[in-house]
Amino acid sequence: MTLKELLKDWISNINMNSFNDNSILGLALDSRDILKDYVFIALAGAKQHGLIYANQALDKGACAIVYDPTETDGLLANDENIAQMIAVDDLAMKLGDIAARFYGNPSKSMAVIGITGTNGKTSCSQFLSQMLDDCGIIGTLGWGEWNNLHKTINTTPDALETQRILAELLKANKKTVAMEVSSHGLDQGRINGVIFKGAIYTNISRDHLDYHGTMDAYLKAKLLLLNKAGLTFVVVNLDDLYSDQIIAAVPENVAIWGVSVKGKTRSDCTCIIAENIVNTDDGIEFNLHCRGNKHPIKAPLYGDFNVENVLTVFTAMLAMGVAESEAIKKLGLIKSIPGRMERLGGDGIPLVFVDYAHTPDALDKVLASVKKHCKQNLWVVFGCGGDRDKGKRSQMGRIAAQRADHVIITDDNPRFENAVDIVNEILTGCKDIRNQIASSSVEVIQDRAEAIQSVLARASAKDCIVVAGKGHELYQEINGIRMNFSDHQIINDALTARTR
Repeated sequence: MTLKELLKDWISNINMNSFNDNSILGLALDSRDILKDYVFIALAGAKQHGLIYANQALDKGACAIVYDPTETDGLLANDENIAQMIAVDDLAMKLGDIAARFYGNPSKSMAVIGITGTNGKTSCSQFLSQMLDDCGIIGTLGWGEWNNLHKTINTTPDALETQRILAELLKANKKTVAMEVSSHGLDQGRINGVIFKGAIYTNISRDHLDYHGTMDAYLKAKLLLLNKAGLTFVVVNLDDLYSDQIIAAVPENVAIWGVSVKGKTRSDCTCIIAENIVNTDDGIEFNLHCRGNKHPIKAPLYGDFNVENVLTVFTAMLAMGVAESEAIKKLGLIKSIPGRMERLGGDGIPLVFVDYAHTPDALDKVLASVKKHCKQNLWVVFGCGGDRDKGKRSQMGRIAAQRADHVIITDDNPRFENAVDIVNEILTGCKDIRNQIASSSVEVIQDRAEAIQSVLARASAKDCIVVAGKGHELYQEINGIRMNFSDHQIINDALTARTR
């Protein structure tokens, strides 16, 4: 593809005939990734403009620099003969379409299902990849296929990386892609250029208000998924507070499917219901009601919210054209996800659940669910991440003190914040609720490994322990440095020491 072919729809006031006809071999946002005859994409970032790396890109063989003309004073290359300098207004929002063209519009040849919401995106994407034939994944745990993932930096990669990954999945003969779509990804145009067959809304609750500012702005970002090209169906959690607003925004001629564990139905959508939910030592059991049929379901998953996730992926399968009997059969093969209500221990030692819960709603649901498995006391070990929404910290402290018998506040990923300040903000919520519930105990052990080890040494065999906030993560970030750290490993080592 030549530069002229790539950019013909996005540039004006420039002589297209002045472009050379040489083929471009790649696109890159990072000057370190540039190879000969690559195009360097220089975006105007929040902290710096990509053009400050223009010379490095040119030295590495960039044949052209496509840049956002915002705030470029003093940044343009002096010798325009070295490479073609091409300004594209609002480049970040157009990059998805540009990249889609470069990679041959891969999403046109696959059925992409976008999964958005505050909680449950990862579980639903992973479950769908297990359930659907030849289904790829893009999300928090990485991209690729179930049990064989490559790392990603963000839940939703940048627009250029998204299209490259889709092209790789198409090359690997994937027919479907389950893609987690974050509010940041939607707001920043990272999924522009992607054609979606379906959209899933798991739930909406407080998260990322450090970025969006208000819940209205957060919801508005989430609703952008409904405007994407190709959409044929939407799956909505009818029990969610924002479900009416989501459904009101669904375009005409898009089929609406609803799921509920509370018996909710609507006349304008096909509704799938779960009833008689039972939590057992082996997972969850419930009756699934679909179009007049009742199906008993057993799954090796824990937590009432996983009933919602199972309903959601089942419903998505139906929306994709899978026969009801086949979809029920596939649910019998579902497997748990690392770091998502992952069960450890049991059999004479405390049951321990590792979960990624890092929002008030997620922590509340996890603790409420684990309480149902608890024969004696419920312990929770958690913290809050630094440089993120501060308002949720006291809320999570209040929920922990209300739900658990023993609360241990520890460090999560402090990042560049003072970890003591984070703990004190969590404690304000704990103190609010302790005036009402005197039986709950709250303590602070800031060293996360020590906190986990301490609880596992003290808890009785009939107690349950929740270690929340980091889930699958294999690091702890302090002052910009990521150090190796795994809740799962610390727990396993402590359980082993306990049984010696």
